Amino acid sequence: MNHWIIAPVVLPALLAPMIAFVMRHDMVLARAASMAGALALAVIAAGLVWIAADGSVHVYRLGDWPAPFGIVLVLDRLSAMLVLVTAVLALIVLVHAMATGWDARGRHFHALFQFQLMGICGAFLTGDAFNLFVFFEILLIASYGLMIHSGGRVRLRAGLQYVVMNLAGSTLFLFALGTLYATTGTLNIADLAVKVQQIPPDDAGLIRVAAMLLMIVFAIKAALFPVQFWLPATYSNAPAPVAALFAIMTKVGAYAILRIHSTIFGPGSDAIAGLPGDWLFPAALVTVAIGALGVLGATRLMMLISFSVVGSMGTLMLAVAAFTPEAAFAALYYLLHSTFAAAALYLLADLVLARRGTGDLRRAVPVTSQNGLFAALFFAGAIGMAGMPPLSGFFGKLLVLDALRAPGQMAWAWSFILGTSLMVIVGFGRAGSQLFWKSTAIPADETPDSGTPGPSDPPATALALAPVFAALGVLACLVAFARPVAIYLEQTAAELFDASAYIAAVLPEGEAEAALERARAGADGSAAEEGGQ
Repeated sequence: MNHWIIAPVVLPALLAPMIAFVMRHDMVLARAASMAGALALAVIAAGLVWIAADGSVHVYRLGDWPAPFGIVLVLDRLSAMLVLVTAVLALIVLVHAMATGWDARGRHFHALFQFQLMGICGAFLTGDAFNLFVFFEILLIASYGLMIHSGGRVRLRAGLQYVVMNLAGSTLFLFALGTLYATTGTLNIADLAVKVQQIPPDDAGLIRVAAMLLMIVFAIKAALFPVQFWLPATYSNAPAPVAALFAIMTKVGAYAILRIHSTIFGPGSDAIAGLPGDWLFPAALVTVAIGALGVLGATRLMMLISFSVVGSMGTLMLAVAAFTPEAAFAALYYLLHSTFAAAALYLLADLVLARRGTGDLRRAVPVTSQNGLFAALFFAGAIGMAGMPPLSGFFGKLLVLDALRAPGQMAWAWSFILGTSLMVIVGFGRAGSQLFWKSTAIPADETPDSGTPGPSDPPATALALAPVFAALGVLACLVAFARPVAIYLEQTAAELFDASAYIAAVLPEGEAEAALERARAGADGSAAEEGGQ
């Protein structure tokens, strides 16, 4: 076993309590430890991507117990890539939090930050559905603490709504896991993939219930209609670095749908016969529309960005709902883009609000320093989120549109994606003119009737600006290195819909082949029986 596979989980898990109990009164030491941990995580994640790049699936068996009886972590192209995305995003966010002083507004920011990384990395690496639930709960606890970081009544209220929604999702998750275990006797993902294939469609009622319950749970995590309302309220009131880190959290829900419903309930299973996609596609369409309408109607900067995140999740889930390798490839590329586009906008919004004094777009309040630079960065982030060239959002949406060519999908998907893209462009254009054009037209010695001038803060330092440039730089790199990225993602998507390598790696040698043969024999027998009838 390669012990580096468990490092992204163990490293933040060990570092978080050390920061919480030993370094909480020494901010310099806490910052040094947290930054060292983030750098180490990024290096380890890059190494894991290199290990998984050849297409091999690596399994880490805790206690050396064989699956499906023991806990396993599974490293393949998809999990390695998402761990690396998490590590890079965490590094960007952490630099911003330290440069702007957000981390010093509470004693436990860095400890909660590390616990959050532990939960995210664990969710991406786990090969067991129950441990996916466990890591989701770690995410919930840590994210709630980060959400209310530095306090405030509005933040506490938004945090309460966030917790209630996610606790409801956790309850449904337990119901789904109980149903799966009662039906199959296992919660190991590879073992479930085999046993679900053995269940005849006529006896798969409980499997269909479990599949739809899991779809609802992951839709809550991904902020999909009709449970998308928690995201704008939560993200717009969270500290900006926390909202930027949360950009990867909704992707955990998208990842879970891809992993569970393509591996367990994938093409080889007739038990649910495309049922999740039939429900997911219309929900994603409505989510795209809600996000665009929210961008048009937003009156606050953070709410504007939060609704754009809702819309981007809808676009991502449209591709996921197709459940084909081509659409999964498009979804993964758009996932990479939307994560860093949202992070760049949240971090930039924090710098603008600190100098403007208010996030109200209806008030023409001047930005007292670096207005031109902030306007240029906002323009870059806006065209990235809207899907305009030359940044990666344009390529991402083109890939999604190209993947959704099925007769029942093409007209709806293309109409919604293209129409809402125009709405997002208009919404961000209006916001940019309010923030950077109308504000500068007000004389510096006059107080506008619609607001008050922003504080005369000093210009943003290079260290404070670096995270925004880094996030936008990732979008540019996704274009500049589109070919190698596309090759990697195409191979990743193909792996998702061919679970044989995953199953063979996770289950004990010899048992995987026997299980797959039993599954094929069962499927052939069912087909023959149906033919005889």
